[in-house]
Amino acid sequence: MAKVKVDPFTREIIAQGLIAASEEMFLTWGRTSQSTIIYEVLDYAAGLTDSKGNLIGQANGVTAFLGAITYSVTATLDKFGTEQLKPGDIILTNDPFTGSGTHLCDVSAVLPIFFEGEVVAFAANKGHWNEIGGKNLGSWSTNATEIYQEGLQFPVIKIYEEGKLNEAVRDMIAANCRTPDMTLGDLYAQTASLRIAEKRVLELFNKYGKEAVLESIENLLDNGRKLALKELAKMPKGSFEADGYIDANANNLGNVPIKVKVTITDDQFIVDLTGSGDQVAAPINCCKYGAFSASRIIYHALLNPDAEPNEGFYTPLKVIAPEGSVFAAVRPAPVSTNWEATSHLTDLVAKALAPVVPERITAGHFLSIIGTILAGIEDETKQPYVLCEPQAGGWGAGCNKDGESGLVAIGDGETFVIPAEVAEYKYPIIVEQYALNTKTGAGKFRGGCGLIRDYRLLNSNGELTTIASKYQFPPWGFAGGADGSPNIVEVHQADGSEPVAAATFSNYPMYKGDLVRFISGCGGGYGDPLERPVEKVWQDIKDEYITLAEAANDYGVVVDPDTLEVERAKTGELREKMRKTI
Repeated sequence: MAKVKVDPFTREIIAQGLIAASEEMFLTWGRTSQSTIIYEVLDYAAGLTDSKGNLIGQANGVTAFLGAITYSVTATLDKFGTEQLKPGDIILTNDPFTGSGTHLCDVSAVLPIFFEGEVVAFAANKGHWNEIGGKNLGSWSTNATEIYQEGLQFPVIKIYEEGKLNEAVRDMIAANCRTPDMTLGDLYAQTASLRIAEKRVLELFNKYGKEAVLESIENLLDNGRKLALKELAKMPKGSFEADGYIDANANNLGNVPIKVKVTITDDQFIVDLTGSGDQVAAPINCCKYGAFSASRIIYHALLNPDAEPNEGFYTPLKVIAPEGSVFAAVRPAPVSTNWEATSHLTDLVAKALAPVVPERITAGHFLSIIGTILAGIEDETKQPYVLCEPQAGGWGAGCNKDGESGLVAIGDGETFVIPAEVAEYKYPIIVEQYALNTKTGAGKFRGGCGLIRDYRLLNSNGELTTIASKYQFPPWGFAGGADGSPNIVEVHQADGSEPVAAATFSNYPMYKGDLVRFISGCGGGYGDPLERPVEKVWQDIKDEYITLAEAANDYGVVVDPDTLEVERAKTGELREKMRKTI
């Protein structure tokens, strides 16, 4: 094919048109889905790749899917090549070990885009189906010991062949899901959104010509690579290490040791996970594609969070994840709650680099998405209900700012919790409390607040499945800041007996009147708490973020109870005296 010269204005219009197609695909699926996990939480992503699977542009709700589009397309190419693909084909996969990358509820759909008889691009999306079979309502579980317990597996199969629905696959899905209408509705919404992207891409090819669009794609990827190298040049060079534990206590297993060495050179950003623990018989593992996506998250955030995601920008990133480890599990390892491994990967990299790029990294945040399923059989309709969502919490403070309060964790990115009004309308619960958890990490800049969210069950039956790491090891403080507070889940029974508090619940039975309380952790503090300005401490007191005793004990700021005069105590003895007085 002869090279064409495209002027920079046209090239940019084409590039932005491709990115807009990804965004429109994303919005279309959200508007037409039947599941709250899609249209309220935004637990999905959509994007385009070139004909080789190189990411062109991606629209995300869940940051954990960053790059998963790439691997879904390359898995399709590995199985079918381009010669076995036809216009109108749509491929379905959720196999974590061949490219889908996360867990079985996250289903990828891939549509090859043909122009003049040739595959010129792929539209792909990936999102959470609320029900996909398996041993538990809601499909993902915290006590699975192998992937076969976690639901249906789609090993890169065609759900549409030349535009015609594969009814055998459709019937298999319906027969194995507890909510077939909802699940199939999500499938139809997902595949319809791919066709919207296909339409927009073909409009660009028809308007500007194949050579111009392909040249623009090549230039877009090249610009992404150049931007990454430019940003990499600003980073310190060398190797930096951190270690820790995944403390989710899944299946009563001990804490899993994890380790990272980050090496930065002029043209590479290497994440080496060698030395991390082996995969375990609990669903906290991730496969290597999950580790690749997680590494993209923190790499992108560190280099330039405003950069458009594309394969060129990720060129310098290299990931080493030893096969069989908790970060590169192999079949038949369970991966239902893979976000525990992927989230801890991002946290390790941040912790390793915090001392050398403190201006780019905040202290530790609550990290675990505290994935939640509250499910059962509804009394009136006798049909299954499945509430599935993440929880939000507190983020760490930065070098010039307090931490953010009540945001979802890094692995969930641009997602949301289900609004209380929607939760009460859709499910047999009442939201009795939605408040701030103010046990933040003290610092010159204090950590952000977590949340406290109470669900009271109005149905005769239900079961709770949830998992929360950062239960034993709270979010880390930095540069003299204090650690934050842990994630805790409590079940309060209607009979008033002692509440049960834990990190992880697996199909825990609940009955009418029982209450589950999610207490998400608070972020770590940044800097010496004694350097926090007195006026800021006083404002925190007035805003009820801290008590008078905490002001004296943590910040050395004392308030005369009679005159309300505020001053910083000069000595530890005086602070202790004032704390006891208060």
